[in-house]
Amino acid sequence: MALKDAFGLAYSGATEAGFSSYARAVHELQCFIGDPVGSIDRAIADDAAFVMAHVFKGYLFGLATERDATAVARSCHQAALPLAATAREAAHVAALGHLADGRWHEAARILEDIAIVNPRDALALQVGHQIDFFTGNARMLRDRIGRALPAWQKGMPGYHAVLGMQAFGLEEMGDYARAESFGRQAIEIEPRDGWAQHAVAHVMEMQSRQKDGIAWMRANPEAWSKESFLQIHNWWHLALFHYDLGETDEVLNLYDGPIYGARSTWALNMVDASAILWRLHLGGVDVGDRWAALAANWIPKAAAGNYAFNDAHAMMAFVGAGLEAPAKTLLEAQREAMRGSDDNAAFTRDVGHPLTLAIKAFGEGKYDEAVRLIRPIRSIAHRFGGSHAQRDVVDLTLIEAALRAGDKALAGALTAERQLARPDSPLSALFLRRASNLSEN
Repeated sequence: MALKDAFGLAYSGATEAGFSSYARAVHELQCFIGDPVGSIDRAIADDAAFVMAHVFKGYLFGLATERDATAVARSCHQAALPLAATAREAAHVAALGHLADGRWHEAARILEDIAIVNPRDALALQVGHQIDFFTGNARMLRDRIGRALPAWQKGMPGYHAVLGMQAFGLEEMGDYARAESFGRQAIEIEPRDGWAQHAVAHVMEMQSRQKDGIAWMRANPEAWSKESFLQIHNWWHLALFHYDLGETDEVLNLYDGPIYGARSTWALNMVDASAILWRLHLGGVDVGDRWAALAANWIPKAAAGNYAFNDAHAMMAFVGAGLEAPAKTLLEAQREAMRGSDDNAAFTRDVGHPLTLAIKAFGEGKYDEAVRLIRPIRSIAHRFGGSHAQRDVVDLTLIEAALRAGDKALAGALTAERQLARPDSPLSALFLRRASNLSEN
């Protein structure tokens, strides 16, 4: 008889020892802390026939957006294929197979079906939620979790993570008050839940509550940063609040410290590093040799062509460092990616390639060209993933390009639009002044 968890879900091939390590890995993933790969490897070592342990490991690597990690996800899928003994496990194996082959949307659909039947399948909810994030599906970020929420209650293991995911989904759909409430409830239950911490930070970012955001992030950084593999992204959120206030020195201090002081070579961390330096670059801030160090770590990934969101951020580094060769390699990889049959072909074709070209054009001082390339993709930018806060760099680049191109009408329109959306943002006010000065000259 298969071992069952606290929710009555069966785990074929698991013993108590292996399941203990699996449960630890689940908790670590739900909080974004510790070493879930190490924990799941221990589960597999104890129970080689534990199908969900292989699936779990495959999901971890499949969500890394790294080409080498995808190969590990495929091997995990192969190991899991003959082991599934229940319909739920077989569905998870199928979802992993699609994810490993770059069919993000199909994986998300299967995970959606698993959670409809099994709303307390924490892994189906969390991996589906992450795929919704990587594909920019705001509605499903909210609704995937909202459907399952009635099956959960306080005191259940992992309840905090469900609240935290619901918080982020509500935020991405603009339901800020409820998002903040859910996020704060999650942190009260589990202060180490980095995703819930970040959901509340997103609310404050979108509402231009910079001082509230700084206070939220600085109140207990030990909880969300210690042994956390989401800590760089959360430090990035703190840097955004200081950036909006024009506190450039503090932004650079954060960059040189917790954001990129260790010079991570993990793409998800390098995205945050590129994103903050590019914002400073748009504002004319000299960041010294920081671009060169970051670009050096992007160069080995220039030909990957496996996730368009990463490509755009790699191009920021190549432009900032003045590197032509890897920029050319990156664009060639994108052209090859667009000929593929996986979902990244569409991510790249619809948004990633034109945005990457626009970033390069901006770096070359071709501001009119940058404007031409960005304007058609603004309304569909969600298609290549990320959050509203992350994709704000698209709008920031467009506004700066319009200002530098001397396009009075467009700059005036864009800055008025931003002022309406973010009336309490010092950056919005700065843009308005610059557009007004442009009109007067």
